[in-house]
Amino acid sequence: MTKLLSMNRRHFLQASAAGALTLAPGLLPGRAIAQNALTVGFIYVGPKDDYGYNQAHAEGAAALKALPGVTIVEEENVPETVDVQKTMESMINLDGATLIFPTSFGYFDPHMLAMAAKYPDIQFRHCGGLWQEGQNATNTGSYFGYIFQGQYLNGVAAGYTSKSKKIGFVAAKPIPQVLQNINAFLLGARSVDPSITCQVIFTGEWSLAVKEAEATNALIDQGADVITCHVDSPKVVVETAAGRGAFVCGYHANQSPLAPEKYLTGAEWAWGNVYTGFAKKAQAGEKLGNFVRGGLKDGFVKMSPLGPAVPAEGRTKFDATFAEMMTGKFSVFKGPIKDNKGNVVVAADKSYAEDAIELESMGYLVEGIVGSTA
Repeated sequence: MTKLLSMNRRHFLQASAAGALTLAPGLLPGRAIAQNALTVGFIYVGPKDDYGYNQAHAEGAAALKALPGVTIVEEENVPETVDVQKTMESMINLDGATLIFPTSFGYFDPHMLAMAAKYPDIQFRHCGGLWQEGQNATNTGSYFGYIFQGQYLNGVAAGYTSKSKKIGFVAAKPIPQVLQNINAFLLGARSVDPSITCQVIFTGEWSLAVKEAEATNALIDQGADVITCHVDSPKVVVETAAGRGAFVCGYHANQSPLAPEKYLTGAEWAWGNVYTGFAKKAQAGEKLGNFVRGGLKDGFVKMSPLGPAVPAEGRTKFDATFAEMMTGKFSVFKGPIKDNKGNVVVAADKSYAEDAIELESMGYLVEGIVGSTA
């Protein structure tokens, strides 16, 4: 069951006396109910139907409705400010949530960490790679997926579809996870044709519709005929690119309804599997992982169906690569690899497993990418 408050949680807290909402730990709602009953809170930085990051998490949260004894509470459009602390606090004190997922990157520090210190008996898990053992509380943690595998497969589809041999990437910020995706996209395309190049434009924020449209148009003006992205909502990028006649590869969720003829495939999250795993452990009283990761073979990531524009040869290559990834033996980052400044970043005899610590701190763009991390 999903609880939705008619009054905004943050406004409720502001309108209520602080003492009335600060309950003794033993009096928190839901503490006296059956051990396997669980209330889980989900917080989104944007709308749940954004065809992107927030929708993927909301679809994952919806999967918990099938679990007996689990209640979910949600709030969308919560900014990465003290407002998210108020939302978390109200979920704990008003709804009895004992497991909270603040899903946006900027919720972690200081907001989630502050709430975790205040409520040490509540479990908080954040989407991303920011949790550090020995530095962050044990009632906090992080989870993420190796979605760069999906972007590599996006690149394979792009490589077989591009006529100009130029592909484009609209990105928010040059953090390691974004750089992994940009690099993997080109490496996938270059597995088809080593002459393919990629241009990236960073917008500077996770959600800037005007800049995303401008970046997409600029990439197409410079010859890119396949576009993908890493922003919160790919909707603007997909619709703008398709409107210009370019092909698109999706990200976060399935955007094929937005451009059915131009959509090649997409790297999607499968958060339902992840959230179900956390919830079942919490219901059973088991320890939750603090640093949880997985890829395609683990059910953390999935791919959109191939679109009609991908040729038969491309489908064969795509399926073969996907199958190899599912065995866990395929390495996206396999040497020799140079960065776009000519430095060797992966030696010829080196390949990285998906969970390699080197990938968690990636700070370069590979050879063939026009753009800068600065």
